[in-house]
Amino acid sequence: MSSSSEITGHSGELAVHVARAHGVETMFTLSGAHVFPMYDGAVRINQDAQDPQMRLLDVRHEQTAAFAAEATGKLTRVPGLAVLTAGPGVTNGISAIAQAQFAGSPMVVVGGRAPQNRWGTGSLQELDQPPIIAPVAKAAKTLMTAGDVAAGIDEAFTLARSSHRGPVFVDVPMDEFFNSASGTVGPGEGIRVEPDDDDIARVAGLLARAQRPVLILGTDVWADHAEEAALRFVEDLGIPTLTNGMGRGVIPGGHRSLVTKARGAALSGADLVVVVGTPLDFRLGYGAFGGPDKNPTGEFARVVHIADSPGQVSGHAELAASVAGDLTTVLDGLQKAVEAGPRPDWRTWADQLRDQVRAAAERDAQLLTAEADPIHPARIYGELVPRLEDDSVVIGDGGDFVSFAGKYVEPKRPGGWLDPGPYGCLGAGLGAAIAARIARPSAQVTLLLGDGAAGFSLMDVDTLVRHDLPVVMVMGNNSAWGLEKGPMQMLYGYDVVADLAQRTPYDDVVKALGGAGETVSDPQEIGPALDRAYASGVPYLVNVITDVEAAYPRNTFGI
Repeated sequence: MSSSSEITGHSGELAVHVARAHGVETMFTLSGAHVFPMYDGAVRINQDAQDPQMRLLDVRHEQTAAFAAEATGKLTRVPGLAVLTAGPGVTNGISAIAQAQFAGSPMVVVGGRAPQNRWGTGSLQELDQPPIIAPVAKAAKTLMTAGDVAAGIDEAFTLARSSHRGPVFVDVPMDEFFNSASGTVGPGEGIRVEPDDDDIARVAGLLARAQRPVLILGTDVWADHAEEAALRFVEDLGIPTLTNGMGRGVIPGGHRSLVTKARGAALSGADLVVVVGTPLDFRLGYGAFGGPDKNPTGEFARVVHIADSPGQVSGHAELAASVAGDLTTVLDGLQKAVEAGPRPDWRTWADQLRDQVRAAAERDAQLLTAEADPIHPARIYGELVPRLEDDSVVIGDGGDFVSFAGKYVEPKRPGGWLDPGPYGCLGAGLGAAIAARIARPSAQVTLLLGDGAAGFSLMDVDTLVRHDLPVVMVMGNNSAWGLEKGPMQMLYGYDVVADLAQRTPYDDVVKALGGAGETVSDPQEIGPALDRAYASGVPYLVNVITDVEAAYPRNTFGI
């Protein structure tokens, strides 16, 4: 569309026109009468053969629609769209909205709402939804009349895609959803923050004086379209780098400056840690690195926090400096400033960490090729990683089993890793797999499932089948809530409510829903099963029976 244009129609048509102006091509939903006008809006646009059309993708649980929209926002960096019917339809999507808020995922959720002309009389699913959602969204409001819809939806998409990105919720009373009005569609753009040059100069000075710096790249580096600037920065300066979230793949797996496998040595030995595009939360020790018995000087590392907007800069960590703003501008400005002075020499430090990476890879090899019976979860990754293509999208939905993925899977390209992020919500996997197959139609899509996590959403294999969305699902089935079983035993000497049915044939569930799959209990059969899955062209579950005693060796329980 042009920078602005006038549109007329019922509220559903207006909303769909605005969504398309913002680049949305898929509406994730589960059928509900309160939002019928949204469907009609999509049908009308599609009948007009306007390009691109609006795909209607219906699921079996509203949480899957919302998780699919959240993953679409992550993968495409265009806000995903979920349309949820009133009452339970909306509340079923709240976990995904909260996940998007924690992860900074751009998405818009349009909810149905009981009719305003009957409000207060007890009509079906009458619930004032925005106050419930407001604490876990950038904004939540009701568009009270048809005349409010075009501008209100445009404002929602603009806000969702503006720094710092996140979810926005709007609902429309059912009676007003069917009414007609006119409105203006904007250019479909977000707003970014310009960084302060003096802040950049302060960070450049710290880098120039550092002897053992470490760079951490997080999700917002990808979300802010700064992946190219980040790779330039790392390659040209040779700074040892760690990645997390969707920062994974910004520095390709195997790159000489990627020291994720030496994470402990890097963070304990650094004298300066520069964190870009991710919060200083439990995953990063709340921003405290080094200290007595760790750092060669016995001191804590100085910490720099770089974020895409001021509200994301840590308020709890002790910072040596910070910068807020467009991350490409920040990283390019930092590189220019550092290169303008005497070139820092970090080669000795970088070589030490590369030695640690090689040693870790040698240790990993023992587990990746383990012949243990029951199967060690790491053996699955020993077979899977060599089969992952450079364009793979890998999705993690599970606790202990997916923790191993974080250790062994190093994406070759940015934008190819999806996990729940700091909110840690299980059940996101099927929605993310649906989104990934649509967003990357020619890519290899692999969903890593814990057997516990599968219980939240496996029914949506039906959605994959109905919409012809082939995805390979790899399950680590240890018949337990592994992330809880071990810690509970450690604390109490026993565990309760941590066991699931033994060796459940989840692949039979997938077959019943129209997909395919198999159970694997022999480590030598994992590779051939994966080959069959990738060659199948259908939703396929490789259900691997694993050893419940082979828990991931973690350093934190998230508290």
